[in-house]
Amino acid sequence: MNKLKTLFSNKEFLIIIFLILFSTLFNQYYGNKGVFPHDSFSHFETGYRILLGEFPFKDYWVISGPFIDYLQGLFFLILGVNWQSYVFHASVVNCLVTVATFTLLRNFNLNIFYSLLYSIFFSILAYPSSGTPFVDHHSTFFSLLGTYSLILAIKNDKKHYWIFFPVLFIFAFLSKQVPASYIILFIFPLSIFYLITKNKYHFIKTIFLSGTLLLFILIIIGYINGINLLSFMEQYIFYPPSIGESRIENLRVSPSGFLNHFKFILIALIPLVYINIKRFFSHNGYSKDKDFYYFLIIFIFSVCLIFHQVLTRNQTFIFFLIPLITAFSHIYIGKIKNSFNYLIIIFCLFVTLKYHLRFNEGRKFHELAGANFKLAINAEKIDVKLKGLKWISPQYKNPKTEILLINQIKKILKNDERNIMVLSNYPFLSVILEKNYSSTTRWHIFDGTDYPQIGNRYYSSYKNLFIKILKEKKIKVIYSITPIKESNIYDYISKDCFDETKVNENVKSYELKFCKDLNFS
Repeated sequence: MNKLKTLFSNKEFLIIIFLILFSTLFNQYYGNKGVFPHDSFSHFETGYRILLGEFPFKDYWVISGPFIDYLQGLFFLILGVNWQSYVFHASVVNCLVTVATFTLLRNFNLNIFYSLLYSIFFSILAYPSSGTPFVDHHSTFFSLLGTYSLILAIKNDKKHYWIFFPVLFIFAFLSKQVPASYIILFIFPLSIFYLITKNKYHFIKTIFLSGTLLLFILIIIGYINGINLLSFMEQYIFYPPSIGESRIENLRVSPSGFLNHFKFILIALIPLVYINIKRFFSHNGYSKDKDFYYFLIIFIFSVCLIFHQVLTRNQTFIFFLIPLITAFSHIYIGKIKNSFNYLIIIFCLFVTLKYHLRFNEGRKFHELAGANFKLAINAEKIDVKLKGLKWISPQYKNPKTEILLINQIKKILKNDERNIMVLSNYPFLSVILEKNYSSTTRWHIFDGTDYPQIGNRYYSSYKNLFIKILKEKKIKVIYSITPIKESNIYDYISKDCFDETKVNENVKSYELKFCKDLNFS
């Protein structure tokens, strides 16, 4: 009884329990508020396909997120195949990075109240901007956990931190290649340089063995799942840079636009950069000091994320950097003057509220800025598996219209008992109808970012995968749902291979017929 009393009188323990509940429930709430279907459900159907024995690279073209698919499959296996277990996946990641942030700050002896405050700000701006599993978020937050592991490894000289360091970055890379690869490119050489200068060569061996063992396990899993190494290399390693090439060529960054967009992150960085530059020039040997390494790691991580956002030109989600950077500024400033503490906390509070209203309440990340959430409808009207989701999307001002459309699509697909393929930006139809519709890719975005189009050097690889799936699954008809275009099919398989029918205003069917060239019958 006394031990139990001591446990619950421990402030830190109670705060961690509070942060677990807050970060989980906060994300769970906003993950249920509106959808941008092909983003919000991006791992919903593929997680389900994992349970059906279908795997990325082998059964559908993947340019990112295989780790998330497998992880989502695990959540579905444990908690059931439904929307709430899907959102809970993102909530758990939000919880992990929030508690890890608090633990890191306490390791630097930041006051427990301030550590709690910054961790709350962080959790509000971290995963809730999406609310549902998303490749950029997973890649970023597993990279952040890897970064934390490196900082704690340097600070505490504990072997287990060096073990987790490469593992977390591998998970980040397998969530999405960027920003993980940008961070790896700078963080890993820095970590090796640190270990060499400190004569801690045994930890280099630990990093190598840990990373190699995990890669070996992943190769075995891929082999068991029938994933061809060449397919993995083509889809995940070689194809994505062919997309990035055009983005870099067309990159136009206005200095004023850049400064305006990232101004609060840059403002948060000013005290941290100023203090460390001042120490660098005023203290001999500061470049070898652990404090300087902590600064470099946080600075590199922040710059890599800013670069990633500039290059991808997607909705910004990295404002969680502000409470993290501000917390470290607080740690460094606290050693000099306490008078700045309240100022930077007020700044952090203001920014947190600003971006909370824009990205959590306004759901800007999912293109729902300006949506009338009072019109949102319980998605249980589509299927009980979507219970709890308040359905409203950017595509339809009136969600009733879209729900009616989806239910019409459901009826059409349900009444067709043949082996069918569905190409759609509603990646949940397989789940709610409990039938695998064998989509060739996770998304259909039309800009060449999700699968190779005509002119891309990997066009034939995707075409061959498309044909292979049609044959292996003995597909009799392909259904396309607006806004999927006929080019999504005819660019890869001759028009002569199909009888095309307009089912209704939003649905077309393409019934396969004898096609000598492709040996369909």
